Amino acid sequence: MKDGFAQDLARMAQILHEQPDVEQTAERFLEFVLTALATNHASVVLTQRAGRLESAVSTDALVEEADRLQVELGEGPTYDAVQEERSVVSGNAAADERWPRWSAEMTEVALRSVLSVRLRTPTRTVGVLNLFDPATDRFGESDDVTAQMYADHAAVAVANARSESSLWEAIDSRRLVGQAQGILMERFGLTDEQAFAVLRRYSQDNNVRLREVAERLIRTRKLS
Repeated sequence: MKDGFAQDLARMAQILHEQPDVEQTAERFLEFVLTALATNHASVVLTQRAGRLESAVSTDALVEEADRLQVELGEGPTYDAVQEERSVVSGNAAADERWPRWSAEMTEVALRSVLSVRLRTPTRTVGVLNLFDPATDRFGESDDVTAQMYADHAAVAVANARSESSLWEAIDSRRLVGQAQGILMERFGLTDEQAFAVLRRYSQDNNVRLREVAERLIRTRKLS
């Protein structure tokens, strides 16, 4: 039993590291966890800057709504798992006094039990695994232990996928900005620095990301 469990974790780790992006890494992770915990409802939520949370993947519309409400209201088991750096379990999400606003909204969502487990590396929490079930009191200590073992093995793969995605996005952004600068330089006889200053000023004045300004100029050949 233990050998089979260890082999499953090792196989999962290998498969996750082969995935091309964060979303597919999270999706494959959920496949393993759902089988191990014998439930059908789960999600992976990623931590962002300034304490923000962002859903990476969810199994269904019910879970998506439960996570959306947490983000919208700024409370719930996912937030507590991150802030308190521990797993959080609720036997009835629709009647849990720890999150009064979220629980009130969850009366309309057909999910009751929830287990939130951190995806943690040695230096930070990269996300949270949320497990849901329509039945009350579905998850116990053994579920927490099992889920945490899977989450610990997945955390490094998720963190690496995020870093790689961020790197490629940064490279792509620089490429787009360079193309946009070239258009302005050719059209108006600007230097490289002057063209970048035009793009940056438009970005700041209109509260639009520099990458989006560059994409628009390349696509339409105009800034507005």
